[in-house]
Order: sequence, then structure tokens, then C-alpha cells
Amino acid sequence: MSESLPFLGLMAFMAGLIDAAVGGGGLIQIPALFNALPHVAPATLFGTNKVAAVSGTLFAARSYVRQVRLPWKLVLPAALAAFAFSFVGASVVSWIPKSVMRPLVLVLLLLMAVYTLWKKDFGALHAPVSIGRRERVMATALGGAIGFYDGVFGPGTGSFLIFLFIRCFAFDFLHASAAAKFVNIATNIAALSYFLPQDQVLWHYALPMAACNVLGAISGSWLALRGGSQVVRVLFLVLLTVLIGRFAWEVLG
Repeated sequence: MSESLPFLGLMAFMAGLIDAAVGGGGLIQIPALFNALPHVAPATLFGTNKVAAVSGTLFAARSYVRQVRLPWKLVLPAALAAFAFSFVGASVVSWIPKSVMRPLVLVLLLLMAVYTLWKKDFGALHAPVSIGRRERVMATALGGAIGFYDGVFGPGTGSFLIFLFIRCFAFDFLHASAAAKFVNIATNIAALSYFLPQDQVLWHYALPMAACNVLGAISGSWLALRGGSQVVRVLFLVLLTVLIGRFAWEVLG
């Protein structure tokens, strides 16, 4: 434990920093856990990851909500649907082979990257749509779809949320990132509701990692709030590039 904990703490800090700005902290934290603890069951590593991740996301959301005004009539239905459907996704995860999911996600990520690069003003201005019944239904449907995806597969959830809040509701990158945090909290809590009763958490790793993730999240949200939508847009494109590279390697390999 003494040898692997400093490494996991550093990775948790970096994961919290990236996740607070644009999501994708799992790209750092999950591989780090598998690398440092190769003999531990995957479900226990995922449970340990979720304890650290939800801690950082809660603090990032707290930082955002103090500075960014969000339309809760959209965000709350999306978060509640994400919570419910994340459970559903987790229950059917064994039915959907990863070999089917990876190519589909790769195509979606490529389309998101091309669209964001092509449309230069995408996410630059915050001019949210008027909220009526149609918008609330759409937010619920999108939250449910993303929650289901997070329960079944997971990687890129934050990126999909940011893209959809911008494309469907005319948020800028900063507000979309803030809204995504609250939906991510819901999916993480849904996952923990499964892992905790199964005792699939290594608390002697999870708690120090949670503290480091929180410090990273505070730093990442400060960076995003200080730099505004332009900085978040750049980080978003960098994260998409990493995700595309990862999935392309897995699919072609």
C-alpha cells in the first residue's frame, strides 16, 4: 500500500482536475487503479474509483454553482433520469458486448470533434432556449440515454453531456460543463448504490484518493471559471482527441 498510494494520489489529483473542467477523469483514474492494484477484482476497483470520483465531482459542482447560474428545470430532470437509467444500464451490462459499443462510440466521438471544429462559434455564447414542456422532456430523455450509457459502458460520458447541453439547449462550454457535473453526480451515486452494499470498495485507498480528487477538482473548476468557455472548449477538444485515440487503438487492435 505504501508504494502505490502516492502514485494513486497523484493520478486522482490529475483526474479530478481534468474531470472538473471537461469530464474524462476516469481515463486517468481507472487505468491507474488497474496498474497499481493488478490482483484486485475489477468490480472492487470500479467501486473504489467511484468513491474518489463522486467526491471530486461534488466539490466541482459546488464551485460552479457559486459562479454559474443554471436552469434547474432542465438540469434536475436530466439528473434524475440519468440516476434511474444508470441503474438500468448496470443491470443489463452483461447483455451488450463491448465489441459492439466501441466502434459506435468512436464514430460518435469523431462526429462531435468534427462538428466542434467546423462550427467555430459552437459553445462560445450562452443563449439558452426558453424552457417549456418540450425542453424538459428532451432533457429527461437525454439524461436517461446518457445515464444508461454510463451504466453500460461509461467512457466519454462527460464529453457527451457537454456536447448535448450545447447543441440542444444553446449553453456555452462553461455552463454546459457545470450542468454536466450534476448529471455525473447522479450517475456516480447510482453506481455507488450498487457497489457499496456489495462491499466492493477499498476504503484505505478510496479515502486518500477522494481527498486528492477533491483538490484536483477545486483546481480544475477554478481554471475553467477563470478561463471561461474558450479554455473549456480547448480542453474539450484535447479530451476528445485522447478518447478518439484510445478507442481507435482498441477497435483497430
